[in-house]
Amino acid sequence: MIYTSANGYMFGLLNKAGEIGIRFSKDVQEQYIKQFKSSIYKSYGAVMKGYVLIPDSMLEDLDNVAKLLNESYDYVITLEPK
Repeated sequence: MIYTSANGYMFGLLNKAGEIGIRFSKDVQEQYIKQFKSSIYKSYGAVMKGYVLIPDSMLEDLDNVAKLLNESYDYVITLEPK
């Protein structure tokens, strides 16, 4: 499973279906699910708490995906290290 992590927390995932999930705070997650017309991310049948499914249509703008990953990184860095 391909993932990104910092501070002991994963913040980006690629599941076996080829879907990308990015982790955000609860408030941001709810906002982005509405904004992206997306859903909570699932990986291997498990609901990934805090992750937003990045729709395929968004993958056409990789600069925006990179911005979202950077935003997610900034979020996990604020969490207590594991």
